[in-house]
Amino acid sequence: MKKKIFSGAIAITAALALAACGSAPEDGETTGGGATGAATGGASDFLACMVSDSGGFEDQSFNQTSGAGLDMAVEELGITEARAESTSDADYAPNVDSMVQQGCDITFGVGFLLADALSAAAASNPDVNFALIDSTFAEELPNAKPIVFNTAEAAYLAGYVAAGMTETGKVATFGGMQIPTVAIFMDGFADGVAKYNEDNGTAVEVLGWDKAAQNGAFTGDFENQDNGQRLTEQFIAQGADIIMPVAGPVGLGAAAAAEDAGVKIIWVDTDGYLSTSYGPIILTSVMKMMDVATFTTVQEAVEGNFTSEPYIGTLENDGVGLAPFHDFDSAVPQELKDAVEDLKAQIISGDIVVETTNAPQ
Repeated sequence: MKKKIFSGAIAITAALALAACGSAPEDGETTGGGATGAATGGASDFLACMVSDSGGFEDQSFNQTSGAGLDMAVEELGITEARAESTSDADYAPNVDSMVQQGCDITFGVGFLLADALSAAAASNPDVNFALIDSTFAEELPNAKPIVFNTAEAAYLAGYVAAGMTETGKVATFGGMQIPTVAIFMDGFADGVAKYNEDNGTAVEVLGWDKAAQNGAFTGDFENQDNGQRLTEQFIAQGADIIMPVAGPVGLGAAAAAEDAGVKIIWVDTDGYLSTSYGPIILTSVMKMMDVATFTTVQEAVEGNFTSEPYIGTLENDGVGLAPFHDFDSAVPQELKDAVEDLKAQIISGDIVVETTNAPQ
């Protein structure tokens, strides 16, 4: 049974009705890769819509967390929502078009892979608002809002923790696809490990990513959990005892391998302790508060305050963060916890700048 996703103090659950792609949502209708919609009684005629990438809305990661923000808008604002779940790259443009045809007041695309389809739709429909989660648009348009996150800041803290908790002196990270929104996690993680080594005179090694060369380990997709499991088994065989997969559902395969081997995982996008069944092996998570950003953007649009100004989640505005240590809280030394809090304060103040060529602009 899947756990509910929590981001900060927010927990959202909603029942979604299914409908065919390109047609008006109707309760009880189901088709693969089609649009879904849900409404509350007495809701306004404001229709907020969302298209997932191929990971789907139950990826226990960024699609699901973004969808939770849309559910919150239905519950709190009384709007209507519609969804289109993509199962492959070929679904992106048709699913975005289905949202436009349904008359959505704002349409969200989740992830870098939706960038082309959503950019084209925004350019062709200047009277409709669009928001792209975790990526930027091909061009600046007054009806197109990028919602992006400087996850390198929070991943830096995770890397520091990993270096402080490893018993083998080796940690690892890998991505689903080599795109900026994945590599930015890996950049921050590697720098956090390097900072720990600098502070403590250690030589913890990072497997799976060379930041300077921008080269590392990727499964090539966000769907095949077997790929994540096999790659993680290779890292474990090389001695890694803490692994951070940045790969959506593929990370569940990594968690399965880690569970079998008795090593730890660092989850990404949401608090994996709460959103997955692998809580007992999750040391912490690098979180992007996509639910809050989605809700806020819908609220702005409902109130007539939508702008194309990018939203950039940072440690300073609580748009990104490090999850609690949960079951490992007593195992993490207080000295390490204090050091992480001090680093967080230095990043927020600007005394430490986590450099990455993959940072959102």
